[in-house]
Amino acid sequence: MHQRSNDGVIATGNAQVRNTVVASGSNARVDFRVTEEEAERTGGRPLTPQEISDLLARFVEELRRSDHPEREDLAEFAEDAREELAAPEPRTGKLRRVAKALVEAVPGFAALASLAVTIEEAVRGL
Repeated sequence: MHQRSNDGVIATGNAQVRNTVVASGSNARVDFRVTEEEAERTGGRPLTPQEISDLLARFVEELRRSDHPEREDLAEFAEDAREELAAPEPRTGKLRRVAKALVEAVPGFAALASLAVTIEEAVRGL
């Protein structure tokens, strides 16, 4: 399998979009990694549960404006994650599964994919 790397982006085979990165062609794949620029937005610190909840709220707004075929189910899933983040002791395993599911559900929807990746990275920092 041919693999090409450029500034934290690995693109291989079928078409996928993550963040503002696009890979196309037979078996294209995008593996997005958080860059120093994104880490600078938070001062290099992990996001708080409230900040992640705010990202999820933004994700739901974008999702509802999209033409994603599963937008209502995904929005409900994201809202469930917001409720979990508000719990006294959020279950990080559940949040990781939600974040991963959101990332997997939105390839091809650039704005949603960008937010989903940011959410997934933030949840890993909990």
